[in-house]
Amino acid sequence: MKTKNITIQLILLSVVLFISGCNASEVTANTENTNLGPELKVYKSPTCGCCGKWIDHMNESGFNALHKNTKSLSFIKDSYDVPKNYRSCHTAVSKEGFIFEGHIPAKFITQFLNDAPEGKLGLVVPGMPVGSPGMEYQEKFNPYTIMAFDKEGNLTPFAEVLTYQEQF
Repeated sequence: MKTKNITIQLILLSVVLFISGCNASEVTANTENTNLGPELKVYKSPTCGCCGKWIDHMNESGFNALHKNTKSLSFIKDSYDVPKNYRSCHTAVSKEGFIFEGHIPAKFITQFLNDAPEGKLGLVVPGMPVGSPGMEYQEKFNPYTIMAFDKEGNLTPFAEVLTYQEQF
């Protein structure tokens, strides 16, 4: 069943890339990261600065985050079944087809990739919590919950982040 879901997600990704006209020159590689860890393709708005800071956090944490600026974020989020009420400013997709929506710390993405819960498509951080990676502001921090989601949009708590330090 998991292989079928991944195959479907890869087909959807191919359709998204075809429709959006993506080619190799439009995806910006992380050339400074010599530790080419797990690859994430990050879809974001061309004008979003906090997304760039989150990508930096991912690369500094050992990921190889590639980004694609797009104006069709809703289409991409729809194609990956990101729950509508939990969308954020960027969507990252792993090579395995898992989806990571919003300002999720690298630590929790690593945990998910190492032991993905059965039937879950990925993780979401609803909103843009102050103090989360990419959303740092004057040493302020708001606790938040990282949620796992499935194809039907059902959410279950994955992790509680109660302090700034728990993100790392």
